[in-house]
Formats: sequence, C-alpha cells, structure tokens
Amino acid sequence: MSLLVVGSINVDITVRAERIPAPGETVLGQDAQLSPGGKGANQAVAAALAGAAVQMVGAVGQDAFQDVALAGLRRSGVDLGRVQLFNAPTGLALITVDPAAENAITVASGANALLGPAHLPERLDAFTHLLLQQELGPEVTLAAARQGHADGLHVVLNAAPARGADLELLRHVHLLVVNEHELAVLCGRDLKPEAAELETAARTLLVRGPDAVTVTLGAAGHLTVTANETLRFPAHPVTPVDTTGAGDTFCGVLAARLDHGEGLRAALRAAGVAASLACTRSGAQDAMPDWAEIRALLDA
Repeated sequence: MSLLVVGSINVDITVRAERIPAPGETVLGQDAQLSPGGKGANQAVAAALAGAAVQMVGAVGQDAFQDVALAGLRRSGVDLGRVQLFNAPTGLALITVDPAAENAITVASGANALLGPAHLPERLDAFTHLLLQQELGPEVTLAAARQGHADGLHVVLNAAPARGADLELLRHVHLLVVNEHELAVLCGRDLKPEAAELETAARTLLVRGPDAVTVTLGAAGHLTVTANETLRFPAHPVTPVDTTGAGDTFCGVLAARLDHGEGLRAALRAAGVAASLACTRSGAQDAMPDWAEIRALLDA
C-alpha cells in the first residue's frame, strides 16, 4: 500500500502577536520563525509520521527557502522524486498567531503556481490512495483526481482553501474533508454552526460524488456522513498552543490509516486524536505527532 500526495510546498513565516491585525492596522509581534509548510507538504508529513509510505508531487523554487521547505518532508521519509524545481520563488505562508492559538494566514504561491498536469505521473496505479488539497491550480487537482479515480485509487480531497464547488472534481472524490467555512462555500450559502444543519449540508454533497463527507469542527470535534450513517467524534481535550496545521494533520493521518487498511471509523478516530495533539505545540510540521504518540492516546 502507498499514498500519493499532490499539493503545495511552502515555507511558513510565523509571528506570535497579541492579536491578529485588523485591516489597516500594524501590530508588533515576537521574532519571526521559519518552518516547512504548505498544505500538501504538511499532509504528506503527517501521513508519513502515521505510518504511510508517501510520495509527494509538488514544486519548490531555486532560492534560499528551498531547503527549509523540504526539510520536514526529508526528515519524515517522504519520497521527493516527483518534486519539481522551478526558476521561481518557493511558496511562502505568512502566519500571525494570537494568544488564543487562532491564526490568520496569507499564502504566496510562488513555484506552486507553475506545477501543471504534465508534472503528474503517467499512471497512478502504483498507489492505493491519493490525497489532494486546493492550494495548487484547479486544473492540476482535477487532473490528479480524474486520473486517480480512473486508475482505481481511493481519492481523498481536503477542499481547502475554500473554493466554489467544482462538480467535475467532486465526481472523482471518494472522501471529502472540509471545515465549516469550506462546507458553506461548497454549498453556496451561509450555515448556522449547529450540528443538525451541518450534517444536512454535508449530506447534500454526497449526491455530487463523494461516498463520505467529513466536517471538522475545531474544539467541537468532527462528524462524517455517508449514505447509511453519521459518525460523530468529540475533540480530544487539550490546551491549545497553536492550531496551525491541525487540519492538515487530521487529513494526513486519516489518509494514512485508510491506506494502512483501517476502517473509516478507526481512521477518523486516529485523525482526530492526532489533530488535537498537533494543537499542543507550535508550528505545523514541527508539531505533528508520530504513530507511537497517537496510538498511546488511542489505547489509553
């Protein structure tokens, strides 16, 4: 079994401040920290730490940020044979974190924007699962999903950052993962933060292609709907330090455990525990737990 991740590779520049700046406001913060990031790379690292054999398709630039961007992927053993090197800046994410561990993120795509469908492997049937996000160009994500579906892979899409529903893309997705905001964007309407309404909204997406839709709810846990059932999980209780990368941890661990052969319920439980653990440390990839740490809490 093996997992292919097609997604973004960035460097995170993180600053802790007393509050996230309002429009037009300048806020003084602490020293900036550089760390590897990008939704694709984050999820690849989380999956590898959770026991999956992972290959990454992505891109970095020929600049001083390249080694920082790839450091976490290399450290966790992700196969980088399909990572492209372009004459462009490496992608950057500018992150402000407040004392409540909430964050605001601005992404400069850089080399990620140059990755195209031609950079995908010709066939994907060497893999069992495909994990996608939405920080690359939509044409790349769609091409990967279409090819993965045709080659018999289980396709997992984390529809983040939020983007209007692409019906062709959803037709090639088996498991869709969203947060409340992304769910609302896909449904094209505002949603009340009530479990019943979120569940109903998630079910409307099932008819567009996915076999299951998972909605992450932060401190309220997460829920998943399929044609036959609704699965609800509370969040594992922790004291959050930084929520950056928690959603990516959830997606990477979820895909890894499915790739490992676990059922949906068990994989979701592991993903939720891992995401909670990631909130207890600063950073994205640097905060991600390995499988031994996740399993210890699952067995507790």
